[in-house]
Amino acid sequence: MDPGAAAGEGNLVLGLVAVALVTVATLAIGSWGLRLSRTTSDFFVASRSVRPGLNASAISGEYLSGASFLGIAGLVLSNGAEMLWYPVGWTAGYLVLLCLVAAPLRRSGAYTLPDFAEARLRSRGVRRASSLLVVAIGWLYLMPQFQGAGVALETTTGLPPWSGGLAVAVVVLLNVLAGGMRSVTFVQAFQYWLKLTALLVPLVFLVVVWIGDGARSPADPSLLVGGADGLAWADPIDFAGDHPLYSTYSLMVATFLGVMGLPHVVVRYYTNPDGRAARQTTLTVLAMLGLFYVVPPVYGALGRLYAPDLAAGGSDSVVLALPARMVGGLGGDLLVALLTAGAFAAFLATSSGLTVAVAGVLTQDVTAKRLEPVTGFRVAAVVAVVVPFSLAFLARDVGVATVVGLAFAMAAATFCPLLLLGIWWRGLTATGALAGLVVGGALTGAAVLDNLLVDRQSGWLAALVGQPAAWAVPAAFATMVLVSRATRSRVPAHASRFMVRLHTPEHVQLDRD
Repeated sequence: MDPGAAAGEGNLVLGLVAVALVTVATLAIGSWGLRLSRTTSDFFVASRSVRPGLNASAISGEYLSGASFLGIAGLVLSNGAEMLWYPVGWTAGYLVLLCLVAAPLRRSGAYTLPDFAEARLRSRGVRRASSLLVVAIGWLYLMPQFQGAGVALETTTGLPPWSGGLAVAVVVLLNVLAGGMRSVTFVQAFQYWLKLTALLVPLVFLVVVWIGDGARSPADPSLLVGGADGLAWADPIDFAGDHPLYSTYSLMVATFLGVMGLPHVVVRYYTNPDGRAARQTTLTVLAMLGLFYVVPPVYGALGRLYAPDLAAGGSDSVVLALPARMVGGLGGDLLVALLTAGAFAAFLATSSGLTVAVAGVLTQDVTAKRLEPVTGFRVAAVVAVVVPFSLAFLARDVGVATVVGLAFAMAAATFCPLLLLGIWWRGLTATGALAGLVVGGALTGAAVLDNLLVDRQSGWLAALVGQPAAWAVPAAFATMVLVSRATRSRVPAHASRFMVRLHTPEHVQLDRD
């Protein structure tokens, strides 16, 4: 079924109004942040003055992308309860980040991941490799945001898919160009609460309708559209494909370890005043993500009852399609408009964070010698948006959550070993780090290209490239360790002193000074 076919005249008007309101609110809040942006530090890390509560809302706002708002429900609709591993992994990754990375990374004093790599290893080669990977992961993560925005606008208004991506690209650029990280922080905090409200309010009405229908259960195939041959409610580990056990564990590796390597997540920890605030921020994020992720799977479960036909194509549109099918009339149109506003906010928030992260790296490593910092940041932001927007509509049609999962796999196989070994192992050398980044980046990069260009349906090769983290992450770790051991004479002379800085609380450092 064409998702846009259900878009009536009322949906078109209300959907456009919803998008317009979110756009106006985003730009208004961003312009308010502009008045507070005066220095280069404001643009890059909000002068390291963002408190835990606000930062947690901003992190949650940018982290909960279209894959969370639309993709999770679509995966549950298509594959059943085993897809709950996605939100579980995306949340649990912050626990790993809390325990092993958050505070030391903040104490490093870096602006970006390449800054940390260079400060820890004193190597321009490692910095350049890190910069390239930040851009690659950022662009890979941005692509499904533009694609998802196209699906959302097509479903609710009938407009062509490129229009939604273009709207997100324009609004993100206007907001980021205005005030950098400080503006984006306020916008993303607002957008978290908008997204949560946009999902919860319609869900109340949908659950009431479900109860009124006798609380139909998807466990009873006779109640599914298509009868006993319709969608079955899968067993928890029955992952789609020929090798479900491998795919499930590989997904867990990617999501548990990939969070710490996402550039738009990590850069937010540099905005905290100190390491203690970074830990408090992460604890709050865990609670906020846990609250949010309870909701999208319910939409997926209801979709298996009321919209199982979307599982064959257009599953990412199930959240937006349910109100029209279950409620109908003006009430359904209003609920769809609210969901459209939330979905659009999801794409804007994540795209803004990614744009700031990628633009920050491009500014420091590409434009710094040619342009003054703020102008260079703005030029880099344009490049950071235009390239993935163009690629989004050239690649094969792959689910939003699937592409985001590949970005997690690449982050897990590159920056995860760099951060963990760089923070906790003195023996890491620049040669070892560079070798590990090349191996992890090349392996996951090849898998990403295969997924975007080739449609593999079954077999071990399809499972291995569809979920590459299980073999790419150990390969990257092993390469970094083995090459570092082989080049142990090249351990940076300042390594011990730098690690003391990473693991010493700020108040102890101040007392010592």
